[in-house]
Amino acid sequence: MEKTGVPDMRVTIAGVELQSPVIAASGTFGYGIEFDEILSLQKIGAFVTKGLSRAPMEGNQAPRLIETSAGMMNAIGLQNVGVEAFIEKKLPEIRKLRGTVCFANVFGFTIEDCVGVVEKLNETEGVALYELNASCPNTRHGGMVFGTDPGLLEELTQRVKAVSRRPLMVKLSPNVTSIGAMALAAERGGADAVSLVNTFVSMAIDIETRKPRIKNVTAGLSGPAIKPIAVRMVWEAARAVKIPVVGMGGILRAEDAVEFMMAGATAVEVGTASYADPRAVEKIATGLRKWCEAHGVAKVSDLTGSLSS
Repeated sequence: MEKTGVPDMRVTIAGVELQSPVIAASGTFGYGIEFDEILSLQKIGAFVTKGLSRAPMEGNQAPRLIETSAGMMNAIGLQNVGVEAFIEKKLPEIRKLRGTVCFANVFGFTIEDCVGVVEKLNETEGVALYELNASCPNTRHGGMVFGTDPGLLEELTQRVKAVSRRPLMVKLSPNVTSIGAMALAAERGGADAVSLVNTFVSMAIDIETRKPRIKNVTAGLSGPAIKPIAVRMVWEAARAVKIPVVGMGGILRAEDAVEFMMAGATAVEVGTASYADPRAVEKIATGLRKWCEAHGVAKVSDLTGSLSS
């Protein structure tokens, strides 16, 4: 293809316009403010906060993160400051960040917990969208149950959507038989978008000590190893629902983002790559713009669902 002019990199998710389809994923980007002096937040589409719960959480015991041959395993356990401290201490600093968009990731052990977090965030300014985490495999409570049961997921989504004053995106678990069925359940519950995939339940053993390498025993696998599976699941979800799909899972470079978008993603989230390179999200966003320019793509949104049969 011939090169084009400066491509239009804007995408829209549930009415929220982003200047780039590249988003920093929850759990890998702190609360956003930590990265303000490391990279140019104005060059990425948005960032998603660490998961927010009703009360502060210390997370799981160490060791809770290890490197694998093609990614990493983590069982952080949803460590966070709690929604009230977030509103009081983090959100005022987030509002000072110019030219970027903040999504708040929320979770709870019960439906009432999730509703409570959203109700508190409703009274604030500085958050554009809620990402409802129904998929984290590192808690012994409700996360996996919501994320793997279509009926419960639909009920959870419906209850949270009923009180939400902002668009609601549901983050889906990949640890299911049919990701399309789960995406449909979220859509039926009123979700404005879905994001996928979260990490895959995994395990590693120290063969010298004969003990699990992660204190929690199991952990979530992320990184390049899961990318082909994640692309397939995004393709399946995008074919199943009419709402926007945000894809993630092992994205390291611009070409990976292109692959997810061709499979049906409106935007992508970058997670594990930020551990290896704190500027990864910005570099991928810049690389995607250059790829579009080099390949004659005038509007990045045209990539979504452009896979040829």
